Amino acid sequence: MENITVIIMLLFGVAFLSLISKKYNFPIPIVLVLCGVIISVIPGLPMIALSPEIVFIIFLPPLLYHAAWYTSWSDFKQTIRPITLAAVGLVLFTTVAVAVAAHMLIDDISWPLAFLLGAIVSPPDAVSATSITKGLGLHPRLIAILEGESLVNDASGLVAYKYALTAITAGNFVLWQAGLNFVVMSVLGIAIGLGVGYIMSFIHKKFVCDEVIEATLTLLTPFASYLIAEHFECSGVLAVVATGLFLSARSGTIFTHESRMMTGTIWSVLTNILNGLIFILIGLQLRQIIEGIGDYSGWSLFIWGASVSLVVILVRFLWVIPATLLPRYISKKIRLQEEFDFRNMIVFGWSGMRGVVSMAAALALPLMMNETEAFPLRNLIIYLVFCVILSTLVIQGLTLPWLIKKLKIEKYSIIAEEYEIRNIIVSQTITHIEDNFSLLNDDLLHNIKSKYEVKFNRLQKTELPANFFGKGNVMGGEIFNDFTKIQIDLLNVERDKLESMHKAGSVNEEIFRKIEKELDLEETRLWMEMYEE
Repeated sequence: MENITVIIMLLFGVAFLSLISKKYNFPIPIVLVLCGVIISVIPGLPMIALSPEIVFIIFLPPLLYHAAWYTSWSDFKQTIRPITLAAVGLVLFTTVAVAVAAHMLIDDISWPLAFLLGAIVSPPDAVSATSITKGLGLHPRLIAILEGESLVNDASGLVAYKYALTAITAGNFVLWQAGLNFVVMSVLGIAIGLGVGYIMSFIHKKFVCDEVIEATLTLLTPFASYLIAEHFECSGVLAVVATGLFLSARSGTIFTHESRMMTGTIWSVLTNILNGLIFILIGLQLRQIIEGIGDYSGWSLFIWGASVSLVVILVRFLWVIPATLLPRYISKKIRLQEEFDFRNMIVFGWSGMRGVVSMAAALALPLMMNETEAFPLRNLIIYLVFCVILSTLVIQGLTLPWLIKKLKIEKYSIIAEEYEIRNIIVSQTITHIEDNFSLLNDDLLHNIKSKYEVKFNRLQKTELPANFFGKGNVMGGEIFNDFTKIQIDLLNVERDKLESMHKAGSVNEEIFRKIEKELDLEETRLWMEMYEE
């Protein structure tokens, strides 16, 4: 009970620091890893560790599913070549490079252990990449590649992790068998994930009629996909990713609007808690881990941590440059269809932050090889993984905005694109009204049509395409935003009156909650319509 209390209080602390970081636009992943360091030096805290066998089951399925859910399938297909090169080729290249460096630097580390370390630190983290690059104005194609890479590379990295672990615990490893098994496990894992996705889409579409039940099913789906795939000794990671991509692409037709709003909020809360919890756990174990590597000198530990981190950072550039330029050199079609800016290549190379997946993989290392023999160098491996996460998040994460500024990359904005899409949707709706509702009562037709005409007229006042970069005194987008803010202020007037009536007892509770929800939904819609850089 005492341990649960400690974890809950620490979660409160992490949530508070995350709130501060959000307010001051400081990347949350960096806050989390620093929280782990701070927790490790707080005296009197107990050492709390989850069983390694359940770390993957608790953390991986929901985090990967959430990342897959918010990955565009269309963007994923369009950038499949660079994603595959980075998510498979770069991961394996990083695994080998780190293994060679660790084996040369550290006398005690065997080749299987070195490859295990490389597999753990090889995949960049989806949450870290999206959190740190958000708001930096990067081109959507570059964002799509970063997100797609971070999603798929977890699978290749964790498969390499599994084989390295097998080589250590079972003592055997055959390269060609591992390669063949990798292909088979991946294909079957994807097939199982798509099967689970199809079944769940059928259930959501045909049977579920309550948003609470629907939200509950979405929370259970990634665990079902992962466990079924693992039961058949396939890639549970790829199964979860496939299920998430499949259902996300169909969410507009299989979920109600109430379900989408509820599940979106629930998943945001859940992933925030899981991300905080993983670094709380490492913080609570870090003191014991440091004590477990006390036989090594502090200088040696520093050199090893810094060297492995440096290899992880440099190897990404060694791979990215030829992986970007060679396809362009070989294929004329690629040169004609895909714009090239060497600055984006540099940004991509500097965006390889590691995070929660690597930390979960390290914590999932078994405590014992067998009943009598401890797992070799477990504490040292976890320490080195934490060094890589700390180095990449703090050094690369904090300097990425500065790098983008120094490279003078023009900030890409999707406001003009959003404007065009809104215009098309509203115009098409007005056309539909004119074509299909002409026989309605004149007053009813006027009221329906006027709603969309007002919306259309508001959009015309934005003048975004012609005046997008502010060549006039006042941007059209500001006019639109000012109009929207007035509507929000009026909603607050309505809400204040409703609150005063509720406090006075002059409004029924059911009516109060219904009108309150209506006002909340309307305010949410208005805020989402705001044009923001």
